[in-house]
Amino acid sequence: MDYQKFISAKSQQRNPSPIRALGKYMFEEGMISLGAGHPNPSTFPYAGMVLKLKNGEEIEVDSALFQRSLSYDLTSGLPQLNSWLRQLQTLEHNPPVDFTLSIGSGSQDILSKALEMFIEPGAALLVEDPTYAGILNFLKSQPCDLVGIATDAHGLIPEALEKILKNWPESNPTGKKDQPRPQVLYTIPCGGNPTGASATFERKQKIYEICRTYDILIVEDDPYYYLQFASPRIASYLSIDVDGRVLRFDSMSKILSSGVRLGWVTGPAALVERIDLHTMSTNLQPAGVSQVMAYELLNKWGHEGFFEHIRQVSNFYREKLEEFRKYLDKRMTGYAEWSIPECGMFVWLKLLGGVTDSFELIMNQALKKKVIAVPGMVFLPAGEKTPYIRLSFSNVSPENMNEALRRLAEVVQEEADRNGVAIQS
Repeated sequence: MDYQKFISAKSQQRNPSPIRALGKYMFEEGMISLGAGHPNPSTFPYAGMVLKLKNGEEIEVDSALFQRSLSYDLTSGLPQLNSWLRQLQTLEHNPPVDFTLSIGSGSQDILSKALEMFIEPGAALLVEDPTYAGILNFLKSQPCDLVGIATDAHGLIPEALEKILKNWPESNPTGKKDQPRPQVLYTIPCGGNPTGASATFERKQKIYEICRTYDILIVEDDPYYYLQFASPRIASYLSIDVDGRVLRFDSMSKILSSGVRLGWVTGPAALVERIDLHTMSTNLQPAGVSQVMAYELLNKWGHEGFFEHIRQVSNFYREKLEEFRKYLDKRMTGYAEWSIPECGMFVWLKLLGGVTDSFELIMNQALKKKVIAVPGMVFLPAGEKTPYIRLSFSNVSPENMNEALRRLAEVVQEEADRNGVAIQS
């Protein structure tokens, strides 16, 4: 792979921080540093840390490791945690080619840095339609054009992707005839936000081969990967990446804690190290205390203990979905159409009753009835009006599921009455 052609001029200008470049030598035995400029840890008031788990167990954090976590450390993350995650990636994905791993302050942090690395002014970027609003908000601040690829209940449609690439530039929705063909695809393959859709392994294989044909890099944003309800889990793009064209992003947010703000990127060294160069000049490193909290727990569990925890988490969300599905059928039949996800925490509803603008409906009518859903337009690359909304079942009691969907159906009924449309419930 020739990675230089994918990297923007702005990213190529990034150079290692002269001070942080010395960081990897700081912990060598016998090394004496007069150049680090680190504050003296004896002035820090924290002496130690004990983690109390919900099952009553306590983990006393290693004293030396805790003290290390209070100071500046490597940009790529605490070495012990980085090594544990590398082993996890090998056990879970067994990447066919060599890879590098780096930890970030949540996957959103390193995702935005990765995407900026690929964006030249006027470039086109491939995204699912719809896709994650958090990344859309970031990308719309960048000097690029978004090319939405159609999706269905199984995620991104391979034929739609190939049609765009094969017929470029005529297929370019921006109408720019001189715009180079996109080089990067951003995808959420499991439990996609907002649709809840998951790509089958066969579909991933087709998409990967299309990307090989047109030399496309795949940005695999997979925070819901471990929330797959079926076993075995559908294999990742990383697991079939024989070229080194996949940059994979994982997150602790859905499986340990969203507040620890830890994510990690796995992929070719030439790309991961360039993300690290960005971190060196912005937030320096992920938070040390969060990393040591995660590492001590993961190290206590071991990888088998981690996988057992994952089984419990995915079963929890599967049971939440089963409850939610019951109330969807009870309250929303005739008022909306939907597909049941196989992963994650979202359901994507198409409202009926003549609804054409869910943003107007939610912001002006649903809120008055004390029910919140996310209007679909915030997830669309072009931001057009849509009858779709995103619902989440992850953190709602059965009683509130029932009541919220009752109120939502009432809003749709009122809209249908205004439109003179009969609801077939």
